[in-house]
Amino acid sequence: MRNAALVLGIIGGVWAMVVGFFGYGYTAFIEQNGEAGDLLKQVDHPLAIKAASFLAPILAIAGAAMARSQNLPAGALLLAASAAIWLAFGFGVFTMFPIAMCGLGGILALAARQPDSH
Repeated sequence: MRNAALVLGIIGGVWAMVVGFFGYGYTAFIEQNGEAGDLLKQVDHPLAIKAASFLAPILAIAGAAMARSQNLPAGALLLAASAAIWLAFGFGVFTMFPIAMCGLGGILALAARQPDSH
């Protein structure tokens, strides 16, 4: 289970990084260039988007890296990353996989009772 949490956390973290690049880039673009009619509008909380864009991938990858040795903190970090993505970006076509992978990785890390057998 720890190995599965590691793999799911890394994949979820990389997907979260891609979503974060676009989320951060969009908010920064609107801040610098202004809104353009109904097409380009600033989000309600750009600081929350920027914070989640930065922190969620870091939490996911750090949790994945710790999954084999420290499963409880790893599970907490993976679940925090999943929650951050969901709260900042919502559940949609581009966020469903990072949310699901980080969430499942967190659950598996928390459920792991003993080291994986080799």
